[in-house]
Amino acid sequence: MPRFSANLSMLFGEHDFLERFDAAARAGFKGVEYVGPYDHEREVIAARLKKNGLSQVLFNLPPGDWGKGERGIAIFPDRTDEFRRGVDTAIAYAKALGCGQVNCLAGIAPEGVGRDALESTFVENLKFAAEKLEKEGIKLLIEPINTRDIPGFFLNSSSQALAVMDRVGSGNIFLQYDIYHMQIMEGDLAPTIEANLGRIAHIQLADNPGRHEPGTGEINYPFLYEHLDRIGYAGWVGAEYTPKASTEAGLGWLREAIKTAENAAA
Repeated sequence: MPRFSANLSMLFGEHDFLERFDAAARAGFKGVEYVGPYDHEREVIAARLKKNGLSQVLFNLPPGDWGKGERGIAIFPDRTDEFRRGVDTAIAYAKALGCGQVNCLAGIAPEGVGRDALESTFVENLKFAAEKLEKEGIKLLIEPINTRDIPGFFLNSSSQALAVMDRVGSGNIFLQYDIYHMQIMEGDLAPTIEANLGRIAHIQLADNPGRHEPGTGEINYPFLYEHLDRIGYAGWVGAEYTPKASTEAGLGWLREAIKTAENAAA
């Protein structure tokens, strides 16, 4: 059974951010992830992780002004200096939090700039980040996102992401595969994960439609959990969904997964 991490940017929203670490541990999660830790001191977050015995699984490179709708800056030709400063900031946080991987959000394509120019900027920024992160023992990830939730997002499919990774040409760049986003954009989930297993460093989940917890939509998550075990996926699976009611009320899927894993180990 996969190891599950809680995305604290979406789960336990009834609690203040730091209190979400406590709630995630009480619920049975062993790891946490979120958009970014940058609004809090490194030492404060590290202490909360240690208190709850949680692993810091993932966060993003600084994505720009999230409150104003920015979803990454890596494709913007006029913001490469800002991007590179963000890599340094992310490294400082990752080392303090014991986090071995960070995700790079590509960004929403701006008007008036050709896609070739955007992709070239993206590739060059990823080359810089992959090399710098590798020196610190930190993996770089990129994530395709569906065009329904984030219209105009630059990176939209597994094949596009893998082609970008090929252009970067680094051994330190990996795919973050979000089951929900890829169900919308391409389907064929199990074969795609299996075919690219060696290039996937992190998986995220939500059901579709609605982006709620597993069991509320069309995706056969029990099958996918077994599939991940069968093919030998060794990474984390991040719960990144909008709870249909409260987070706690919708955690039956996690309790069932934990029970299944305990029975299998008995």
